[in-house]
Amino acid sequence: MDTERKLVPLWPADARIARRGPLDADVSTEVCVVGAGIAGLTIAYRLARAGTRVVVLEAGSIGGGETERTTAHLALALDDGYLELERIHGEDGARLAAASHAAAIDEIERIVDEEGIECGFERLDGYLFAPPESPGEGLDEELAASRRAGIVGVARVERAPLEGFDTGPALRYPRQAQFHPLLYLAALAKAVERLGGRIHGDSRVTEVKEGSPARIRVGKRVVTAGAVVIATNTPFNDRLVIHTKQASYRTYAIAAPIPRGSIAPGLYWDTEHPYHYARLEPGSARTTATLIIGGEDHKTGQMEQDPYRRFARLERWSRSRFAAMGPVSYRWSGQVVGTVDGLAFIGRNPGDGPNVYISTGDCGHGMTYGTIAGLMLPDLIAGKHHPWEALYEPGRVRTGAAKRWARENLNAAAQYVRHVLPGGASSPDQIAPGSGAVLRRGLSKVAIYREPDGTLRELSAVCPHLGSLVCWNSAEKSWDCPAHGSRFAPDGRVLNGPANVGLAPAAAPKRRNARRRRTAAPVRGRKAARRGGRRGINAAR
Repeated sequence: MDTERKLVPLWPADARIARRGPLDADVSTEVCVVGAGIAGLTIAYRLARAGTRVVVLEAGSIGGGETERTTAHLALALDDGYLELERIHGEDGARLAAASHAAAIDEIERIVDEEGIECGFERLDGYLFAPPESPGEGLDEELAASRRAGIVGVARVERAPLEGFDTGPALRYPRQAQFHPLLYLAALAKAVERLGGRIHGDSRVTEVKEGSPARIRVGKRVVTAGAVVIATNTPFNDRLVIHTKQASYRTYAIAAPIPRGSIAPGLYWDTEHPYHYARLEPGSARTTATLIIGGEDHKTGQMEQDPYRRFARLERWSRSRFAAMGPVSYRWSGQVVGTVDGLAFIGRNPGDGPNVYISTGDCGHGMTYGTIAGLMLPDLIAGKHHPWEALYEPGRVRTGAAKRWARENLNAAAQYVRHVLPGGASSPDQIAPGSGAVLRRGLSKVAIYREPDGTLRELSAVCPHLGSLVCWNSAEKSWDCPAHGSRFAPDGRVLNGPANVGLAPAAAPKRRNARRRRTAAPVRGRKAARRGGRRGINAAR
């Protein structure tokens, strides 16, 4: 495979959202929402619709984070499965989880109808099936748990309706849905603004100070707000607590043309490890649709040396099941944040004041969880009780998830061992143009990227979040932290939190010869140098 091929998501190709201007003055508002993905804009829409003054701040462009990297399944068949959710959260918890995701799909459909949004929203069936080597395994137990969770119409069928590939027994979940996420988001943003809300792009928040009001800093500008919501995939304002209860994963996706009618419309999910998922995007072409397939997840920063193997595996899986599939036209990946107990964290941020809220832990269902946040948080901000509040409360601890909590945190702790291991290269000469590697320099580690023109960029390899070492992601041209999932561009800029500042410049190598010359100076000269040094420091302050 051409390892220099640029990774490009499917959705922006036919949905260009106009950029909003940056925040250029201090402003006061009732609620400030940080993040303009589906969570942030759904929250803002419902607040504005209720007459609340709201300002949305986005570090980049609307939908330009994880929302444009989704495969846009709208499903209540959750990744952990209802048997596992029932074990951890009890029957009532599993029932509320199913009800909340069903309500989210209904809410998206309601907004599409009310706002007249042309985004290809479509109700269809979803099918869950086991790997070929163990057809039907675990499906009966999951069927029973799904029914106990109140999912109407779920049934076991002989096979999913895929021509040319026998899935074996499958569970059919009726009334799932799909849509074009960026067409939906573009219209949602316009609705927020029509209702009086303000949206600012290219406005990275650098600090959130709790208080009454809260103060949100964007460079030299400040937004004061009665409440603030952090809707940024993973919260940058929480340094530790939430990040001990969730972990970041990279998930991969490909898209390819396929003749219309060769696959029945539907959502398709398997239970392999790692798992896979597929759907069709109808598009406007007369003879072809687009087949979208995702999966092959792994922990962010923890991958084999050649991450393109993930795309190759995904394509092999696809071609063995969808023989009519054409050449792959899009490849991309996204960040999935999984929690130790299988459900998102939506509500007040632990350790912050009562007016700071978060929405995180999408568990592979960001489109519905973002909408759930939109249904919940306006009520909580208004001081109202919400029936899902306890289920998604960010400070919760579930004893049934203790083993998973320990396993995830042991994995994160193990990444710090890399501080004492050799670097990925012994010399910058080994780094090819357009590539990066971590090198040891004395007692420190340096992240070195070689530009296509041969110029070297040298950065500290220490993640500014909690001090783990980053590693080079050759597919996405990024520095990824294997402990908590922060990601950085080759020049050190933040791509994904929880880090909220970029990688620091690498420390300059010590000049040993100059040090020896200073040691050989006369005693009086050394004292004068020390006095001058102190004056220099004081003057700089």
